[in-house]
Amino acid sequence: MNPSRLAVLAATLLALPAAAQTPATPAAGETVSVGGTGRVELTPDRAVFTVGVQTMAPTVAAAVEESNVRVSAIIAALKRMGAGDRDIRTSQVSIYPQQEQPGGRAPRIVGYQVSNSITVTREDPAAVGKLLQAAVDAGANSVSGVGFTVSEPARGRDVGLQAAFADARAKAEILARAAGRSIGRALNIVEGGGVRPPVPMPFAARMAASSAEVPVESGTQEVIFSVSVVFELR
Repeated sequence: MNPSRLAVLAATLLALPAAAQTPATPAAGETVSVGGTGRVELTPDRAVFTVGVQTMAPTVAAAVEESNVRVSAIIAALKRMGAGDRDIRTSQVSIYPQQEQPGGRAPRIVGYQVSNSITVTREDPAAVGKLLQAAVDAGANSVSGVGFTVSEPARGRDVGLQAAFADARAKAEILARAAGRSIGRALNIVEGGGVRPPVPMPFAARMAASSAEVPVESGTQEVIFSVSVVFELR
């Protein structure tokens, strides 16, 4: 046999064991795609509530004047309790004529109702109860929109995303075992962001001037992080 052909044959035989030891790579498309979620409980650090007054008088001027006096008293009370100018904003002012229609006759205006609402935002949820009570004691006759939020959901981002990825990997492992396979590397990861589902916050208002503080509980808020991951199948 030609010496050059013998050399080629020997090189080929020597290469066979090395090739046999090379791990099989997944064929194109042999992947599993899953989604994962991670939940993090955070303590709210911001509170928002709205207080206001409704006044009625025979004339617009009288109703507005009474409303202005009472709203000024509420704002002063809130500031005495620590609320600053940046925490307080007027959120709604309205004037509605009050009508009556006696005996099927044409309606006539008998007075005017003025509504004036103030929204307060505080970075100290623990102070909300005292602020609400101060507003009620100062003359507020409407309270609404009491809520608590997390100003920086990124506080729980690292933990939430890690939990979401672990959840995705666990799902992928279950599916791979069901198919008689195992999972390999994560080939693609897409982060879905943090989602804060609406959480009802307990609120119980005692409209009594003798109360020291309106009882308010902020509770905790759940922030959900999600990821979509593509794993290779082995």
